[in-house]
This record gives sequence, structure tokens and C-alpha cells, in this order.
Amino acid sequence: MKGKIIVCTFEDLSELKRISIETFSDTFASENEPADLQQYLSEAYSYDKLKKEMATSDTRFYFIYLADEVAGYLKLNTGDAQTEMLDKDGLEVERIYIRDEFKRQGLGKQLLNYALDLAYKEKRTSIWLGVWEENKNALHFYQEFGFKKVGTHDFVLGADRQTDLIMMKELL
Repeated sequence: MKGKIIVCTFEDLSELKRISIETFSDTFASENEPADLQQYLSEAYSYDKLKKEMATSDTRFYFIYLADEVAGYLKLNTGDAQTEMLDKDGLEVERIYIRDEFKRQGLGKQLLNYALDLAYKEKRTSIWLGVWEENKNALHFYQEFGFKKVGTHDFVLGADRQTDLIMMKELL
């Protein structure tokens, strides 16, 4: 089933915060200490932080809807908004999450294809992302799309310093 992708606006901030916390928690709570998870959630997904990110011209958020319900979201960065300056003309997929009850319906693929289409339309030279080295399902998912490991960076979750693999797909 195909979802409907729409750009998030400031009116969507409360829903974005709710979905962000829900999907991150559902994805990573079982592999992390509760205190570390709570610290990260309160910092990364505060209303003020999300509002500031949304106000940044080089950051875009998208919801994907299925049956009039938000099924997941996508966060893209370009230019100075990228978390690493790997390619000034690249597109970073900083977040791509699907709610548990909507997984295995092709919505993650639809969001990633949407990001790839945008990258091609905007003549980006690459598309890249960071993925936790322990998240084998996500690693396989990105490899299926032709992403290749090009490095690593630290991801701090509370007091826990984790390693993300940086994966990139060259476009031009």
C-alpha cells in the first residue's frame, strides 16, 4: 500500500515530537539503558529543538500518511544543516522512521525513494546517512539501495557513546 508524503509545517510540531519519541523508543529502547534513552529523547526531541530545526532552511521534515494516520517521518539536511560536512552538495537522511504498526508495508522504501528522487531533482552529488552499527536490519536495508560504508562517527545517547556507520550513495 502506498503512503502519502507531505511536508511538515510548524503546525505539525506536536505530532512530529510525538512520532519522533515513539519511533525512536520503539526502535532502540530494548538495546539501551533507560536513563540514556530518556536523556537523549528529552534533548533531541524537545519542542524548542524541533522548532529550531524546522526553521532552518536547509532542513526538511516529511510525514508519510497511511489511511489518514501518520505512519512515519523523514528528516533531510543539506548545506550547513548536515551533521557532518562529507559533501557540501550532498543530501543527508538524518532520520527515517516508521511506526511499528506500519512496518513491513514498504513505507520506509517509499520514504527513501522520495529522498533519492529529491536528491536527483536537486542535482545533489550524493545521499548519505549514519546508521548504528548494531542495527543490522537498517544496514541491510540501505545496502539494498546501493549505499556503501564510507566512515564512522560517534552517536551519543545519554552517557553512552555509540558508533554509527556513515553510508553514502554517489549520485553524479
